[in-house]
Amino acid sequence: MGQQEKVTTSLAGAVSEEIDASLAPVDAELERRYPGDPGTRQPVHTVYVPGDVFAADTVRTWGDRALAALDEHAPDAGSFAAALGLSDDLAEPVYNRVRAKLEREPVEDLRVDFEDGYGPRPDAEEDETAARAARLIAEAYRDGTAAPYMGIRMKCMEAPVRARGIRTLDIFLTGLIEAGGLPGGLLLTLPKVTYPEQVTAMVRLLEAFEKAHGLDAGRIGFEIQIETSQAILAADGTATVARMIQAAEGRATGLHYGTFDYSACLGVSAAYQASDHPAADHAKAVMQVAAAGTGVRVCDGSTNVLPVGPAEQVHAAWRLHYGLTRRALARAYYQGWDMHPGHLPTRYAAVFAFYREGFEQAAARLARYANRAGGDVMDEPATAKALSGYLLRGLDCGALDMGEVARLTGLTRADLEGYASPRRGDLTASGS
Repeated sequence: MGQQEKVTTSLAGAVSEEIDASLAPVDAELERRYPGDPGTRQPVHTVYVPGDVFAADTVRTWGDRALAALDEHAPDAGSFAAALGLSDDLAEPVYNRVRAKLEREPVEDLRVDFEDGYGPRPDAEEDETAARAARLIAEAYRDGTAAPYMGIRMKCMEAPVRARGIRTLDIFLTGLIEAGGLPGGLLLTLPKVTYPEQVTAMVRLLEAFEKAHGLDAGRIGFEIQIETSQAILAADGTATVARMIQAAEGRATGLHYGTFDYSACLGVSAAYQASDHPAADHAKAVMQVAAAGTGVRVCDGSTNVLPVGPAEQVHAAWRLHYGLTRRALARAYYQGWDMHPGHLPTRYAAVFAFYREGFEQAAARLARYANRAGGDVMDEPATAKALSGYLLRGLDCGALDMGEVARLTGLTRADLEGYASPRRGDLTASGS
């Protein structure tokens, strides 16, 4: 053994203690405001179905219609790959996985819509539709036919429809309670949020419901839909969306971008209202920065170009949707809206191709990091977090199998989850 180095210091221990005391409020604020990702599954999409259209077999019907579209317009891997521009090595695995997904789990997240997709109705009719939605969703969770996540989009907190939205939510949640309780996959969406005070109102509403039914405080969360310019930039020049997240008091689960309402709010012509418009990119970038580290996920919008009609028209709509989805994934928007069963094949094709294309490289890099093996890229804890998160998302949606991930990384799912959700000190102690 070599000579042991003499270690000396110049500062008294009291200095460190004083700094600890002075930063204690900041430490607490970091933990409260930026708890990190919750580590739960994020669905790759949200399917919106009008309240009067939603039925017991909606999830299965969407899967069957998507499979029928494949049978008619892309009956094999080659024709599907040609329509989308998939590489030869991805054609078979992606196509086969898409078909298997549509048979097994065609919808990952479904929102019964009582807002724009439903519109104004007589109160008695909306009351009955809300009660029916609660009954059908409760039955679906009981018999195993539910999507992993389900819920409703209520009307917003603006004065003309506020009372109606509150009543619909009350009827829906009460129906779930009476049918056996709130399901674990429950998700709610609050649309057209413009002011943080509207988020606070939603929090108070949910608090009142929880108290009325003896539920744990904070049991019910909700998504905030960003559809107005004021939700991004307030009159005083601040980022409203960041204040909305704080106003949610830990209940916000997601920020959902509303492609068409937001574009129209900025005066974008109808022909150019799309999720890749510069105005959309700006809004989502602000949402992304505001949500980073808070545990709130960002969801992209949708396309209104439907894959219907003759094969040439369907293929063109598929290519558009596939390209928009791949673009969103590259920008770390891992979820989007799907408005038609014909969008499911390209949603899953884009997601599966995204994860399978980068799978081997990500697995190899994570394996080198875990084994301290070095290589041509020097990865840090933050990169290990990103790599493991990438693999976990691929596993959750069905793009990857745990067997192939374990074979290339030598890691278990628990190992991946540990790298994906490190403690704050684990990220800052080494690396930058």
